[in-house]
This record gives sequence, structure tokens and C-alpha cells, in this order.
Amino acid sequence: MAGEGRPIWIRAPLAVFAKGAEGGVVVRGPTIAELVPAGGSPQTVPAGDCEVFDASGHVLVPGLVNSHHHFYQTLTRALPAALDKQLFPWLTALYPVWAGLDPEMIALSTRLALAELLLSGCTTACDHHYLYTAEIPEAVDIEVEAAGEIGIRVVLTRGSMSLSEEDGGLPPRTVVQAEDAIMADCERVVARYHQPGRGAMVQIALAPCAPWSVSEELMRETAAYARANGVRLHTHLAETRDETGWCLERFGKRPLQYLEDFGWLGPDVWLAHGIHFDDDEVRRLGETGTGVAHCPTSNLYLASGTCRVLELEAAGAPVGVGVDGSSSNDCSNLMQEVRQAMLVQKHQYGSERVSHADALRWATSGSARVLGRDDIGRIAAGAEADLALFRLDEPRFSGHGDPLAALVVCGAHRADRVMVAGRWHVVDGAIPGLDLDALIARHSAAARRLRDRAASAGALRF
Repeated sequence: MAGEGRPIWIRAPLAVFAKGAEGGVVVRGPTIAELVPAGGSPQTVPAGDCEVFDASGHVLVPGLVNSHHHFYQTLTRALPAALDKQLFPWLTALYPVWAGLDPEMIALSTRLALAELLLSGCTTACDHHYLYTAEIPEAVDIEVEAAGEIGIRVVLTRGSMSLSEEDGGLPPRTVVQAEDAIMADCERVVARYHQPGRGAMVQIALAPCAPWSVSEELMRETAAYARANGVRLHTHLAETRDETGWCLERFGKRPLQYLEDFGWLGPDVWLAHGIHFDDDEVRRLGETGTGVAHCPTSNLYLASGTCRVLELEAAGAPVGVGVDGSSSNDCSNLMQEVRQAMLVQKHQYGSERVSHADALRWATSGSARVLGRDDIGRIAAGAEADLALFRLDEPRFSGHGDPLAALVVCGAHRADRVMVAGRWHVVDGAIPGLDLDALIARHSAAARRLRDRAASAGALRF
């Protein structure tokens, strides 16, 4: 494998999403050593010393970066009780079901989500796990182990909910935690798992779920701890008009002002969804460098609205792409989400203002910037060798003119090869060493067990 021996020259791709790399890239160890121009050969190492991968039938892009997800929700895809609802009723239908999660379900849902992402060309995945019960107090630990098995890079956010419906919040008591327990576990997982600096395979961020499920004190304490310990902050914000109305009624302020009052705006913060911002709020996000994870499919499915991507970027706010949870997207395919982002934003701004290249940029360097990283999401000398290669030999691509545009416009959905930190983790469209059929069978059985548990507890509402 690359990263363990000889340098590898990924030679002469059919197309590449990087200038000056038309002749391919040279990977040495976990990083990109050199970009090779069209018709050229490696200069940093003799070509004869390289292992050569002929990429003439592949489109080469940086490994995609998923900036927002909920892995555990793969267990409740297309759940009848949650179909055809907007966000708040959707959540109240699902909270009692998710209360039945156990450690094996977390492990299987994480493996399944990560495998699906990796096969779609994703090399870095962010998960927002905010649901903890007495049965799953150490979900982050389970996710770290699963990510190591799959071989993908992860940013795991230790989410939290402390404000139950009895306290004026949205979730039931069964899925919230005491705030001292939340902060103690935040400290534990940061100390145990967070890898600062370039090349990190596991990073931890802290992520109170949303205004309707956490206290003001938890927001303040989380921000103070994160900044004292050099980790990032994440939360859902401005996803729906209902959220804006809830914040105005409860706090007398809009969601962004609620966040700003706790010192939560800044380049170490990114927000999931970020739909319902007015012009002044967009300006404040740009001035502070606060990032936004655009989740187009989830926003369409729940009829939440559309992120103002072009205005946010023009103001200076980083924008990335996230698949969001597999109970609102019902899919963990990041390459499909790239296409969806392009289509949604074309519809919003006009076809001539948004291109396939914009959507690829949002899902690569854009998402990397949202996560505070410049070592991933781009094809450049010195960057991590996280790469995705797609073939265009399916019927959907037949007749294409521009290979890079075809990747997005024609709907690529599965990578042929994926490299993470210089090692191949997808080969010929499969993950070496992973029995995917067996994983699907075990995951499906866990989903049935979760539904049965919810039905027995009277938690499935139709």
C-alpha cells in the first residue's frame, strides 16, 4: 500500500479537480509529494522508483469532507412514524425511538454510515452525536473504534442535550443528561481522543445540540472549556422558522443573537443548516468567520428552507456540505449530496451563478475550512493524500463531454478507488477486508430490534 513503501504516482487522470496536476499526483507516505503537469513525470522522485497507478479511466478529486452527520440515524431510515413531517414533529416522533439505542446499535450504525460515506468518495466525516442515555454513556468511544476499523478520518462532536420538555425544551427526559455529567464526559473524550495538528485522524469538537435542547449555562460552559482546550464548537442553528419563533418567544431574540450573546461566533465555530439568517446576520457570520454546513437534501425533505450559500461566502463565512442525519436525508452518500447542493443553489440563484465546480469546492476545501483544517480537502503538495477516484463507465455517463462536470451533473454515486492518508481504503468499488453484506445484515437486524423495542414501550406513534 502507498504510505507503507514506495511512492505512488497516480498517473494521467481523465480529469482532475486541481490546477497543474493533469499528469497526476505523487504520494509519498501519508501526504502528496508533488503535482505532475500534463505530459510530465515526477521530479521529486525518479519515476522508476514509483509504483504507478494508471488513472486514465478515472476522474480524480480531493477526498470529500462531510461537515455534518448523525451516524446513529441510519437505524431509523424511512421510519413510518417520522415520514412527511417538518422538523419539530419529526423530532418528537423519533426521540422516544432513539431512547432505545444500545452500544451495539451505535457500533453498527457508525460502521454502516462510515462505509457508505467512504464508498461515496468521502475521506473525512464529521458526526454530531448528541443523544445519550444510561445505556450508551460512551458513544464517542464506540465511534472512534469503528472509524479505525473502516479507515476514515473523523471529526467526532461530543453533543449534548440537557433541557427536557419538562424544563421547557423539546426532547423527553429519557434522552437528556445532567450538565455536570455532560461536561465531565466532554473533558474525558477531549483528553483521550483529540489529535491536534496536521494529519489528525481523530478530532473532537463540542456540540450542544440546539437552542431548544440545552440550557444557557451549558452553552457558556461548553464554549469556555472548548476555547481553553483548543477544540472547536458546533451546533444546529437557524434551521427552521419554528426555531426562530421558539427563540423569540423564549428568549426575546433571534437564534443568532442567542448564540452571539454566549460568545459563540468565531472561526472556531460552525453551524449546521444556517438557513434563516437575515442580511445583517449573514454579515456578522462573515465578519467573525463562523462556518456553515449546508445540508441540502435534509433541508428539502423537512421543507426547512434553503441555505444562502453565495451570500454567506461573499460575506466571508466558510461554507461546507453535510449529508445530515440518515433519518432526514435517509442517505449517507456525500457524492450525491454534492449534486444536490449544486441543484438547490442553481434553483436559488440562477443556473449561470452556480457550477459543478462550486459544489465540489463546497464539499472539499469548503468543508475542510468549516472544520478548521487546511491539510485536507485539496490536491496540493504537502496536503494529506486523501483522494477519490471515480470511473465514468456507467450508462449514466455515456456521451459526456466534460468528465469533471459529468461527475456531478450526471450523478456519480460510488467511487472506484479512495485513498486516506496515502493508503487505499476503497479498491475496485469495495472496502478491502469489510464484509459489507454481513454488516448490512447485522445493521438491519439492529434496526428491527430498535423498532421492536420502541413498539413495546409504546413509543412508535403513527
